Amino acid sequence: MASLTAPQAPPTWQHTVEEVDRLTTEALEKNKRVSDDVVKLPDDKLDFDNLALANAEAELDIAVEPLSFYQNVSTNKELRDASTKAEERSRKFANQESMREDLYQAKVTAEENLRKTGAWEKLSAEQKRLVEKMVLDGKRAGLALEKKEDREKLKVLKDELSDACLKFTQNFNEENGRITFTREELDGVPEDVISGYPKRTEDDQVLYEVTFKTPDILPIFKYANSPKTRQTAQEAFEARLAKNVEHLNTALRLRKQIAEILQYDSWADYITEVKMVKSAANAKEFLDALKRNVDPLGKKELETLVALKKEVHAKRDLPADDNLYIWDYRYYDRLYIEQNLSLDDSLVKEYFPVSVVVPAILDIYQNLLGVKFVEVKGDARDVWHPEVQQFAVWEKDAKDESGFVGYCYLDLFPRDGKYSHAAVWGLFPGYELPNGGRHYPLTAMVANLAKSTPDRPALMRHDDVTTFFHEMGHVFHGLLSRTRYARFHGTAVARDFVEAPSQMLENWCWEPEVLKKMSSHYETQEPLSDDLIAKIIKSRYVNVGLFYLRQLFFANFDLLVHNNSLDVDTDYTKLWNELRQEISLVKGGEYQPGQGTFGHIVGGYDAGYYGYTYSLVFAADMYTTVFKKDPLDPKLGRLYRDKILLVGGSRDEMDSLKDFLGREPNPEAFIDEIGQGEVTAAHL
Repeated sequence: MASLTAPQAPPTWQHTVEEVDRLTTEALEKNKRVSDDVVKLPDDKLDFDNLALANAEAELDIAVEPLSFYQNVSTNKELRDASTKAEERSRKFANQESMREDLYQAKVTAEENLRKTGAWEKLSAEQKRLVEKMVLDGKRAGLALEKKEDREKLKVLKDELSDACLKFTQNFNEENGRITFTREELDGVPEDVISGYPKRTEDDQVLYEVTFKTPDILPIFKYANSPKTRQTAQEAFEARLAKNVEHLNTALRLRKQIAEILQYDSWADYITEVKMVKSAANAKEFLDALKRNVDPLGKKELETLVALKKEVHAKRDLPADDNLYIWDYRYYDRLYIEQNLSLDDSLVKEYFPVSVVVPAILDIYQNLLGVKFVEVKGDARDVWHPEVQQFAVWEKDAKDESGFVGYCYLDLFPRDGKYSHAAVWGLFPGYELPNGGRHYPLTAMVANLAKSTPDRPALMRHDDVTTFFHEMGHVFHGLLSRTRYARFHGTAVARDFVEAPSQMLENWCWEPEVLKKMSSHYETQEPLSDDLIAKIIKSRYVNVGLFYLRQLFFANFDLLVHNNSLDVDTDYTKLWNELRQEISLVKGGEYQPGQGTFGHIVGGYDAGYYGYTYSLVFAADMYTTVFKKDPLDPKLGRLYRDKILLVGGSRDEMDSLKDFLGREPNPEAFIDEIGQGEVTAAHL
């Protein structure tokens, strides 16, 4: 297979600041020329072929997405800034094009012509869906509004909204704050973690510098014995992006204005209209039903953790405290698991070296889904950072270029200026070219796994392993989709379904056979023992009530700020802190502007965070119904490829689910996971 040559060359990642600007300009101008040509056609010449704007849209994405991606990964501040500006220009261009009345009218006329001439019936289901979606885009953009002044105002508001969201995201990526602690204040934090902290001496005292990146800050929340240390770390973590408060306030105000002009009751109603849930009211009903289900469980778990806290405070001669604070939650959750399951997270981590886990997970996916990852090395390798791995992906039995699937990049370790969580970017879509060939997809995973320390190699917590498995699910959704149009490729599905495939795949990380395959102690090379595996599996639903209540807090905050029930002068910092305590049951301290860290709210999940729990219902059903009997069966993997991944968004998500399950989806498996309750099929 190494001798096979891919039919599509990978992109270069050697762009300069000047090239980012120039290539963005060229791509935008090229796209506009296509639109200009379409609107010049006489009405009677507008049909499906002449309305082929879909390929032009794909070509624009292929040109600008990699350029906009640099802001998330480049070590060059000037290049990141140029990348952000490129995205800003692309967004404004997209807003302007989406508000072109002449282009919208051309689409409407083309659809009318297709239906009048009978050509509509000759279109494939995907072609019909494309036409309907393109016309719907115009309606949702406001082009069906009667008043020209309303349409003109929308253009301005959308540009302002784009600016606010980009500034929020840029601050999020550029955040590089640090907090310092003495060795005494870090008591309890594992030595291998502390050894990785930079240190300096100030006034004859050694101080350890801790960033707000997950591998640095999370161990303090989980292990620091001092409540004061945990509180200081938590409040600084929550306040690290206070500068984003004004940008979020601006975005919320603009969204409300846009929804009013578009004649929706709220931004939440506008967003959910095209989701599986169909309305904001349905989303809220789902969240309320789930809360009724998990609230009693969460309260019992809270009582247990508070009792444990009392014991610990008494033993350590700390002041008595009947409250569980947000900076206590991870600490006592971890302590409870250690004491009741004899499960030490630090010990488990020793069995998951990055150098073993990553290739093991790739191997599992390759066998399950019938593909092969071939790492690109030597002179052919072209990446944006030396730590990035580049792969060409092929069908496992590929004999010629027809077996090529696409490209995948893995950027796994933290660094300054890099996106600070884990996510996958679909930088190239796959689609059918006008000449009958194909354009192949490219996906990039960005993560922030712990790096090696002077004492140990890079190790992953089981949570990290699960996250990596989840994100690889998105990678394969992007690679193995095979739609005719880029518009429907891969993860271009309803936002409240997009997480379901990856959430389903998380189940593999709790299967004994898979845990054996992925584990190898960094010193002995022994896999996890049966006893440790049993304890890991048993820990899965420990404090699950409090976990879901935390998710419900995020989802409810998101819906609440996007409906019209709040005053224009609402103090969102106050709302954030009070709602968190009300729903998640854990108390906070001094109010911190945590909403400034809520990247989802400007990153495409606005009025959509409910989707994380909503899609879990589908994920549980998919896994239990199809994969549970044999999670590693390639035949089941092929079924998953064909019924879910292959079709992308080219058909309704419910149709894909029914095709995969052999019936309508239901919440029974999800209810079994979290205990009997009130979530019913009516809430889907």
